[in-house]
Amino acid sequence: MTRSAKQNLPQPRTDLAFFLDVDGTLLPIAETPAEVSPSVAVCALLAKLSIASGGALALISGRSLKELDRLLCKQHFPAAGQHGSERRDARGEMTRNQPQLAALDMLRDFMRDLADSDVRLLLEDKGLSLALHYRRAPECGPALMAKLQHALSEYPELSLQPGKMVLEVRPSGVSKAHAVQAFMSEPPFMQRIPVFIGDDVTDEDGFAMVNQLGGISIKVGSGNSVAHYRFADIDAVLNWLMACSTSMSAQMGKSNAQS
Repeated sequence: MTRSAKQNLPQPRTDLAFFLDVDGTLLPIAETPAEVSPSVAVCALLAKLSIASGGALALISGRSLKELDRLLCKQHFPAAGQHGSERRDARGEMTRNQPQLAALDMLRDFMRDLADSDVRLLLEDKGLSLALHYRRAPECGPALMAKLQHALSEYPELSLQPGKMVLEVRPSGVSKAHAVQAFMSEPPFMQRIPVFIGDDVTDEDGFAMVNQLGGISIKVGSGNSVAHYRFADIDAVLNWLMACSTSMSAQMGKSNAQS
C-alpha cells in the first residue's frame, strides 16, 4: 500500500537523483500523443531542477527521444525513450536496442490492420516499438489485447506492455527498471538516492527498481502500486519538484558560501 505523500514524503536533500515519467506525470494526457503540447513552465522547472541536482535528472518514458525533446522545449536531458529501448546518457551518448527490428517489422502490418479496422484506433510507430492507442474506443481494449497476445506468441523476442488506453509492443528485456539501473551506474546519478515518479502501470517496474535501490517511488493518481508514496495529480508533482529545486539550490548556495 502506498503512503500519503502529504504525510510522509521525505524532505528535499542535495543527494537526490530524479527519474521522471512525462505523460500523466509532468504533462496532462491528451486524446492522442500528438495533441500534448510543451509547457514553458514545466521546461523551466526541469532546467532549474537539473542544475540544482548537478545534472542528476532523467526522463523515463514510453515516448521516443525525439518526442521527449519536442515536449521539453528542445532541452536534451538524459533520457530513456520507448520504455528503455533507446537511451541518452548525461554525456549525450546514445544506445539503442535494435536486434528485434525484424520481428517488429512482422508485427507492424498486423497492428496497422488492427488500427485500420476502426477509425477510433491509432497506431503510433516509434521505430523501436509500436503503440496501439484506443482511448477513443475503450470498449475495444480486451479484444485488442487478446489479438496482440495471440500474435506475439510467435515472437518471444517481443513483449506486450499495456498502459492507459494503449497496448505497446516493445523488445523483450528492456524496461524502465533497466534504464534506471543503467543511469544509476553512471555519473552524475551514481551514489545518489533515486526518486522515480510515474502514473501508469508501465512505471511499476521503475518503482520496483527504485525500491530495491533504497530510493523514493511515487505514484501519481489512483490505483494499486508498489510505489511507497503517492501524489494526487500533476500539480502536486510539479509543486513538490519546485520545492525540491528551491531547497536544493539554497543548500548548494550555503555550501558554496562556506567553502
